[in-house]
Amino acid sequence: MSVVAAGVRTLPPLGPTRKLKLPKQVERRLGNGLTVIVVRRPAVPLVELRLWMPFGRAPLARGAMLAQTLLSGTESMTSVQIAAELQRVGGGLNAGIDPDRLMLSGAGLVTGLDRMLEILADVLTGATYPADDVATERDRLVDRIQVAQSQPAHLARTALLKRVYGRHPYAVQTPEPDQVRAVRPGVLRSLHAQRVHPAHAVLVLVGDVQPDRALDAAEKALSGWNGAGHSADLPSAPPLEPGPLLLVDRPGSVQSSLRVALPAVPRTHPDHAALQLANLIFGGYFSSRWVENIREDKGYTYGPHSLVEHSVAGSVLVAAADVATEVTGPALLETTYELGRLASLPPREEELEQARQYALGTLQLGISTQAGLASLTSAYAGNGLRLDFLAEHAARLAKATPADVAEAGRKYLAPARAVTVVLGDAERVGPQLAALTPVVTEPVSA
Repeated sequence: MSVVAAGVRTLPPLGPTRKLKLPKQVERRLGNGLTVIVVRRPAVPLVELRLWMPFGRAPLARGAMLAQTLLSGTESMTSVQIAAELQRVGGGLNAGIDPDRLMLSGAGLVTGLDRMLEILADVLTGATYPADDVATERDRLVDRIQVAQSQPAHLARTALLKRVYGRHPYAVQTPEPDQVRAVRPGVLRSLHAQRVHPAHAVLVLVGDVQPDRALDAAEKALSGWNGAGHSADLPSAPPLEPGPLLLVDRPGSVQSSLRVALPAVPRTHPDHAALQLANLIFGGYFSSRWVENIREDKGYTYGPHSLVEHSVAGSVLVAAADVATEVTGPALLETTYELGRLASLPPREEELEQARQYALGTLQLGISTQAGLASLTSAYAGNGLRLDFLAEHAARLAKATPADVAEAGRKYLAPARAVTVVLGDAERVGPQLAALTPVVTEPVSA
C-alpha cells in the first residue's frame, strides 16, 4: 500500500468585500411618545420584536426584579396564560435590563403579530406582579447572583467597573442578594408606574411584514399605553484615571483574571472606525497580535479578547485574559508591550487590510438574519441612530489608512492611559506585578 504525502495547500486570496445593502425602514412616532421602526426582511415568515425603554438610574435590585417578573401576569392573564397565548402564535417574549435600558424582546409568526402586540400592550399597561410569582423569581435571581459571585470572571468584572466608573451609576451593575430579598410586589408596581412608559421608548419590528400594516398594528395595540412617568438622565461617564494596578486578592486561586480598560469614543465620533481597526489589530479577533503573542506563541492563556463597549453615557475599550498564576507578570508584560507597539508604530498594510475585511464582513453578518438586524436596529435607535449610520461607518472603515489607525492607537491604546485590574492570589502574583508597575491590593468582594 503506497502513501502519498499531501502537500501544503495555500489559502485563496480574500475576495472583494460585497457592498453593504441596507433594507429600507419606516418609522412613526405615536401620540404617546413611542417611536416605532419597522424593517422589512422577508427571509422567513417571522417577525422579531425589540422594545427599548430608557431605564437609567433605577434602583438596582428593584430594576432587576422588575425585569425578572414583568411577564408574571396581568389583570387578565396569568404567566402561564401569557406563555400559552404567545405559543399559539409561534412566539415568545422575555425581559432583560442593563444600566441603560429595560428591554422586551421576542419573535413570532408574522400571522400572529397582532396578537403578540396585544399581549405586549397588556403587559406594559397591566402587569400585576403577583406575590407568589415574585417570591419564586426573587429566589431564582438570588441563586443566580450567588453563583455569579463565586465566578472569577464576575469578580474581575465587578472590580474593574468600580475602578473605572467610581461613583457613576455604571460602577455597580449587580445587586446584592439581601437587596433583592427585600423587594416586594408593591414596590415593583410603583416602579412600573413610574418608569415603564412610552416616552423616549423605541419599538423595532423586523421581518416578513408590510411596513405600513405593521405600523398600524403597533399603533392600534400600543396607543393606549400612556403615562409621562419619571425619567432620570445618566451623567456622562467619567474619564479614565490611570493609576496603580489594582490587585484583588483571591487566596488560593490557580489563575489570574487580567482586565485592562482604555479610553474609547462613541460610534458617531470621527475616530471610531480607526479605533475599531486598531482594537482588532491589538486583540479584537483571533488573528490579532495579542492572541498571537500570549496564546499561540507563549501559551499563557486560551482566549484573550478585547472589545469596545458602548453605553449611553460613554464608551470604553476592555481587554480580558485569564492566565495561570505563575505567568501573571509575564502576561501583563506582553500585554503592555503589544499596546505600546500599536501606539508607537503604524500597522503593516496587509495587517490593516485583514482587520478591515474582518470588520466589514462582521457588519454584513450582523444584519444577515432577522434577529441580528432587529438587535442592531434597536441598539442604534436607543442611542439616537438609524440604520443608515451603518453605511457611513462602513465607508469610514474602508477609507481608514495605516496613519489613521496609528493615530488612534497613540490616542487611545497607549499603556500610560490604561486602568489595570488583576484578580488572583496576591501572595503569589504580587511580587511579579510589583516588578512591573506600582500595585495596590484589596480583598475580594463578598
